Amino acid sequence: MKDILNYKEFIGSVHFNSDDEIFYGKIEGINDLVTFEGKSVKELLASFKEAVEDYIVLCKSNKKPVYKSYKGSFNVRISPALHRKAFEKALSLGIPLNQLVQKAIENEVSSNK
Repeated sequence: MKDILNYKEFIGSVHFNSDDEIFYGKIEGINDLVTFEGKSVKELLASFKEAVEDYIVLCKSNKKPVYKSYKGSFNVRISPALHRKAFEKALSLGIPLNQLVQKAIENEVSSNK
């Protein structure tokens, strides 16, 4: 598993700076840059939770959405050989390529819970 934190449906990325001997991260999946840090794991967790709580309050007071909105479409870059195989698989199943990709992503994200 990647170095992430979870709190109230928010995800925080986690990194370590060996020069400064500090853990740091940012809240992912939002439209703003909100960071947090701590000298220990305990401090990092507390800082992350505080950042989330502060961000929720800020969003409510400014009447803005808390989470980033997603369009439902994105570009995926794959090798031409894999593209051809995916096309052939979709064709053999009688479904559009987008539907094959959607099913593959659904299978991947549901199996990793």
